[in-house]
Amino acid sequence: MFNLYLTEAAAETATTGNSTMSLIMTLVMYGIFIFALWFILFRPQKKEQKRLAAQIAAMEIGDCVLTTSGFIGIVIDINGDTVIVEFGNNKNCRIPMEKSAICRVEKQGEAQA
Repeated sequence: MFNLYLTEAAAETATTGNSTMSLIMTLVMYGIFIFALWFILFRPQKKEQKRLAAQIAAMEIGDCVLTTSGFIGIVIDINGDTVIVEFGNNKNCRIPMEKSAICRVEKQGEAQA
């Protein structure tokens, strides 16, 4: 009789150990998945944001810019968080805009080359 209880207790311990190990493996797999997701999706986006912020910080008068709405123009003045961009060939269209509306900056030499 006592032997029967020991056998049942050992069987319960084995199944509890297997379910615990299964839970640990599931958590490890979720951790690997989340790390891979961060490494593939979020990390490159952060690098691109840092690159754009560096470009905007180094922007000077005369640089060619592309706005988020798709307009290409030349920076003619910089005042804090706003810039005045000149659009078109006739040089009459000057629009003040925020720096956050700029998605690409090309230096004077790069834009003409």
